[in-house]
Amino acid sequence: MKMTMHIDEDVLARVMKVTGAKTKREAVEIALSEMARRHKMKELFSAGLGLTPDELRNAFDPASYPEEPQAMMLVAEDPAPYGKPDPAR
Repeated sequence: MKMTMHIDEDVLARVMKVTGAKTKREAVEIALSEMARRHKMKELFSAGLGLTPDELRNAFDPASYPEEPQAMMLVAEDPAPYGKPDPAR
């Protein structure tokens, strides 16, 4: 779909740099896909997997938690192929 939009050039430049997008169109598509993915993840996490808070807490083995705080942000999905074509399309 073709449309005309006013997008902050600084924000667009940052998205292109962070994602490695070669074109503005690609950067916008990546940003929109990432926003939709994050919203879906939020919905799934809010659902709590059908477990009570105590059941959810007990469902994870504390010994499996990584030592470094940065590593705590692991998710059960492959990293987004920023700047690369999505093979699923």
